[in-house]
Amino acid sequence: MAFDPHREDYQRMALRFVRTLDGQEADDALRAFARFGRLYNQESDLLPQSDEERSFHLMADAAHLIDYELPFADDADAEGIVSRAHTLLEEALSLDPANADARRMRQAALIVGFEPFYAFLLEGQEQVRLQCEERRERALCEGNHERSSFGAFLALAPYLRWLASLASKALICGHNHAAVDACERLLALDPSDAADARFTQALALAKLEDATGLDELERRVGAMDLDRPRRPQDAWLQLSRCALAYKQDDLARARSWLHGVCEGYPQARATLYLQKELPDGVFARLALPPLSEDELIVAVSEATVLLQEGRDRRGRGSFGAWVMDEVAKELSPRERRELDEFRDAQAQDGRDEGGSAPSKERGA
Repeated sequence: MAFDPHREDYQRMALRFVRTLDGQEADDALRAFARFGRLYNQESDLLPQSDEERSFHLMADAAHLIDYELPFADDADAEGIVSRAHTLLEEALSLDPANADARRMRQAALIVGFEPFYAFLLEGQEQVRLQCEERRERALCEGNHERSSFGAFLALAPYLRWLASLASKALICGHNHAAVDACERLLALDPSDAADARFTQALALAKLEDATGLDELERRVGAMDLDRPRRPQDAWLQLSRCALAYKQDDLARARSWLHGVCEGYPQARATLYLQKELPDGVFARLALPPLSEDELIVAVSEATVLLQEGRDRRGRGSFGAWVMDEVAKELSPRERRELDEFRDAQAQDGRDEGGSAPSKERGA
């Protein structure tokens, strides 16, 4: 399950609140916790008790604005949303300069270009690890095992997100071995893979044409305790397998993997035909329902590194053009016409806004 900023904000404050209920009768504790839940839904700004909690709460609000509101805002509202998010991040850092999520999100807006931002993440990872491990050790000192284990995970979560962002940017920059290495460290720290490192790793292994690595990753994923169905497989792994088969000129096998994606996700053919490239989530990969249309849209966007390899006569990546042609066979003439008109309209909007290439990072 991908990280959700407001869910984690609630979990952090709820964990602190539960500690205040020790010694109470069970019924009284349940009623108190129910009141806490209602208060969080109605007036969550009143709940943070420490600068660290307040800082995380402000960062979570900023993350929600950037990742879940800004993509759907019209031009008139977008500037205001970005300004509010920036103000929240600055306030969060004034309260807790060690808030790694807020620092990473602010720098994502300030640093121009993928390579400089990748260098920032690379340089800062050790400091973030030490800060998070120190907080993790404090959390483990609590006597209650379940609470201490959960608190330790929450303390480490910002470092997991830092590493996940590092892996994603390494992939975009073409540092595929570095992307695989970052994913391996993530999976060693968190075998349940809350950061969904396996998705990024699958794409990086396909870029490296490492069929053995993909086999091993598939085996490891099969042994993970994941909060999602075992079948069908996720789109990232299937698209990586498809791309590798295409590179090996095994088109029958490539079609089989592509068919698996189309059968496992709603509206898959339209999504694979359009191949929209979206900005990355600035807090983390967006938290979306497994096997949903939205999840596939994100997977296809992240698979741009595979889809845009090479060039065909239409200016598309050769693999992306092949995927488009394959799914087009299953579309009606009317569906193709509507999708082409939609894509042309989006391209025109991009030209009207200055003709710049789409950014893979939302700004704050």
